[in-house]
Amino acid sequence: MAQITVTVNGTTEHHDVEPRTLLVHFLRERLSLTGTHVGCDTSQCGACTVLLDGASVKSCTVLAVQADGASITTIEGIAKDGQYHPLQTAFWEQHGLQCGFCTPGMIMSSIDLLRRNPSPSEAEIRAGLEGNICRCTGYHNIVNAVAAAAEQMRAAATPAHVN
Repeated sequence: MAQITVTVNGTTEHHDVEPRTLLVHFLRERLSLTGTHVGCDTSQCGACTVLLDGASVKSCTVLAVQADGASITTIEGIAKDGQYHPLQTAFWEQHGLQCGFCTPGMIMSSIDLLRRNPSPSEAEIRAGLEGNICRCTGYHNIVNAVAAAAEQMRAAATPAHVN
């Protein structure tokens, strides 16, 4: 067993884990954060994407012990003060989901994309989501949702001019 300390969605957690435990299983089984999905176990689908120290990672490719000392954000941790994250709202409003299985990973990848590039083109959004697979949609509405959220987030960050 190895002792790890991680901050997950703002809460510090201390746990003993088997060194071979994947971060996705730690989050789901030890912390009951089941919004992080296990889709393929081969890092192909992106359903397990979380933010590790602000960068999107596929949690099925990270051992829990590798996250020791890190800050992790899951889909459960992005709403603030009872308000959905702009990406969550945009996915709903733009019909960017069907079954919803891929949605948490898509949103977490998009948060990182918009952190790095607040004004992405359609091509940049598509490239930013390449590691995430949706088996239900044609991706069109997902791309629209990311673009709409980007616009909303830019508008919220722009101070109003006072004349």
